[in-house]
Amino acid sequence: MPDLFAEHKNRLSELITKYRDRVDFLTIRLEQAAETNILLRQSKIETLSESIALGGQVRACYRGGWGFSAFDDLNSLVERIEEAIAAAKIVGDSETILATVEPIQTVCHVPLKGSDPRHVSLADKKALCDRYDELLRGYHDCLTTTTVSYGDSSQRIILATSEGSLIEQSWSDMEMRFSATARKDDALQTGRETTGSRQGYEDLTNLDQQVISAAQRAVAALSLPKIKGDIYTVVIDPILTGLFVHEAFGHLSEADMVYENPDLLEVMSMGKRFGPPELQIFDGAVPMASEDNYVHRGSYFYDDEGTPATTTQLIKDGVLVGRLHSRETAGKLEEAPTGNARCLDYHHSPIVRMTNTWIARGKTPVQNLIKDVNEGVYARNWLGGMTNGEMFTFSAGEAWMIRQGELAEPVKDVTLSGNVFKTLANIEAIGDDFYWDESGGCGKGGQSGLAVGCGGPSLRIKEVTIGGNSD
Repeated sequence: MPDLFAEHKNRLSELITKYRDRVDFLTIRLEQAAETNILLRQSKIETLSESIALGGQVRACYRGGWGFSAFDDLNSLVERIEEAIAAAKIVGDSETILATVEPIQTVCHVPLKGSDPRHVSLADKKALCDRYDELLRGYHDCLTTTTVSYGDSSQRIILATSEGSLIEQSWSDMEMRFSATARKDDALQTGRETTGSRQGYEDLTNLDQQVISAAQRAVAALSLPKIKGDIYTVVIDPILTGLFVHEAFGHLSEADMVYENPDLLEVMSMGKRFGPPELQIFDGAVPMASEDNYVHRGSYFYDDEGTPATTTQLIKDGVLVGRLHSRETAGKLEEAPTGNARCLDYHHSPIVRMTNTWIARGKTPVQNLIKDVNEGVYARNWLGGMTNGEMFTFSAGEAWMIRQGELAEPVKDVTLSGNVFKTLANIEAIGDDFYWDESGGCGKGGQSGLAVGCGGPSLRIKEVTIGGNSD
């Protein structure tokens, strides 16, 4: 990527010094990004593009009011600073409260273990998509729709703050998605697989089994019976555990949701028990700080306010002990900043976001999770889902009945729903397995597709509502 804005880096400290006395807090963030996007639907190209973006944002805070200005022309930086300051002074009418962060001047790069996607040709990326498309389409003649998508993004960011920080940071992120829809008479079933990486391009080149699995599940589900809707003991695999901890609990741990909602703040009060003593939940962006020494998709060194990345324990021994913060939410709630202020790109202001969120492995051998379940459901992988405050609904990619402690017949159309706090309290056993799901693209506040990781072990949960036939 050409170094199109290196000359502007030297101006940032000068401009910050010039304007910092006019506001309580000021940041300038410059960004350079290169992207590739490919989408094949039924083997036809819908998207095939490479792009470079160059721009920035200014954030100013005055008496608790925020001004924001984004720009594509770096030569307009002075005008954008004036614009953000003017906006902050219009809305500011109280007090600026920000948690203290030590200023830092550094250059850092989230390391790649494999090939940089910028060094792989568009032709090779397209050929990879074609190969996976052939695998999907060739699996069975009842497949009516197949899609293969590829995306990569390499970002370089320079952040300067009025407190003296000057941080240059860069990373690359990659993702592929596959889906297959099968039809039999009036019945339609879909299988999906998604994977991503901040390790290297090679992580996307050996996904044949995942691709075939998406098609296989779609075809197999056509002939499966629907599950009978009821309340069951459920065993979920690590992928569904990761989805659950991110969607159902993780968003409630984002402190901007809490301090804006007094009722939720009371529910999410520190020291409150939410699960069994074995339950441990974490969120952290520090590269290679997790148990497998891996760079996950939500990894970085500093957030978009210049706060160092941390590992935050959210639940310890079943009790709420932490939450995720920007500097403003940490200051207002008188808690420590956690480095979770993130923006999708320079067009958006940073908000409190998860990074890599996980439930720690437990002690129950995974094969024992179903042993004493007379009638229940084993669910794995995910097809879709949604959350609404404390309530969640997730669709499993695959499921089997459990009968007398053994896996029995496979079933389809399994949706799990409930209240997150009741579900956490109903965790009966935590498996000794663990898996990281790198397929996450999180959406919040109009910023969709932010890279995150999530993980965990298999769980056994009692009294889960499962949708299905009412017969």
